[in-house]
Amino acid sequence: MPKNIPTEMYISKNAIAENPEHLTAAKRAFIVTGKHGAKASGALSDVTAVLDGAGIPYSVFDGVTENPSVGSAYRAGNEARAFGADTVIGIGGGSAIDAAKAIAAFAENELAFPEDIFDPALCVNLPLPVIAVPTTAGTGSEANPYSILSVDSARKKRTFKSPYSYPISALVDYRYTRSLGRDYSVSCALDALAHGIESFLSPKSTPYSEDAALEAASEIWKVLFCGEDGEGETDVGGFTEIQRERLMRASNLAGCAIAVTGTGFPHPLGYNLTMEKGVPHGRACGAFEGEYIRLNISIPEGAKKLERLFCAAGASAEEMIKRIPEMAEVHFELTDDEIADFVSRTENAANYANSPYVISRSEMVSMYRKLFPDNS
Repeated sequence: MPKNIPTEMYISKNAIAENPEHLTAAKRAFIVTGKHGAKASGALSDVTAVLDGAGIPYSVFDGVTENPSVGSAYRAGNEARAFGADTVIGIGGGSAIDAAKAIAAFAENELAFPEDIFDPALCVNLPLPVIAVPTTAGTGSEANPYSILSVDSARKKRTFKSPYSYPISALVDYRYTRSLGRDYSVSCALDALAHGIESFLSPKSTPYSEDAALEAASEIWKVLFCGEDGEGETDVGGFTEIQRERLMRASNLAGCAIAVTGTGFPHPLGYNLTMEKGVPHGRACGAFEGEYIRLNISIPEGAKKLERLFCAAGASAEEMIKRIPEMAEVHFELTDDEIADFVSRTENAANYANSPYVISRSEMVSMYRKLFPDNS
């Protein structure tokens, strides 16, 4: 792992059983999960078995929803502080692990208002240490410092991040993804694919992040679109064990890559679809990924890098431009007023400058109109 990513990664079939000392270092643990995934995957019971065996007190907060709000993280942070937690354990997908990072910060910073977390002048104390146990192969949140939170008052998402918000350790076991259905698994994989492609093209990339992003994106393409290693027994989501392992490792690599670079414009444009239309995050990003590739391939710098991606994945530009949005399956109409609202909410996001091709406000409008025509 590169020096700028301090998280200790343990990626194996029995990551928790093989590395229990990371959990037993806690004195009082605050476990952060959603209602279903952590239990259904077996990850929650694996974590609590270790804590119970070591006699470590813990409290379980299972109120995390998709697109967690800053307000819910604020309330859970107060609970963690009242419990006297010294460690936060996030179990689940990106929502749970993102929420765990914010909860760890709120637990150590008694702030007046939830949105104060975004002000470094107010959120001054270091967060509690976070241990991440991912149960999806999507966000790679276990490998980066980002906590993406919904701000209901502004109807948008904001990112809380700090150099100290990286999980101290990540216990990554692909078996926890085998209880996921097909639709959710595909959305997660599209999110990780977007991370890989957007990080690979980023002007902020380093030799390490480029290699990680390239491997992640090509691996996901080969599994998701080419069906590599698809022979044999499949789980409820239609994936073999080998495919699940490949997707989990690729998601982790992509998470490491965006820790260095951040993401590109499909992310802020996609956030609007998630916040206002309920489109799952990975599919929302995938809806714009074809346009992201098409625009970046139109200039020499982008075309040169993308040729490496196409070669590694064994795909053509036309295939990626066409098939990624097709798999995202995002279909609805947007009015001119909705498009204007969406663009105004996200037009100042830093993501737009994070690729060789930098889109303008008018291109944002045109892209929404092209992808989601108003046929009324």
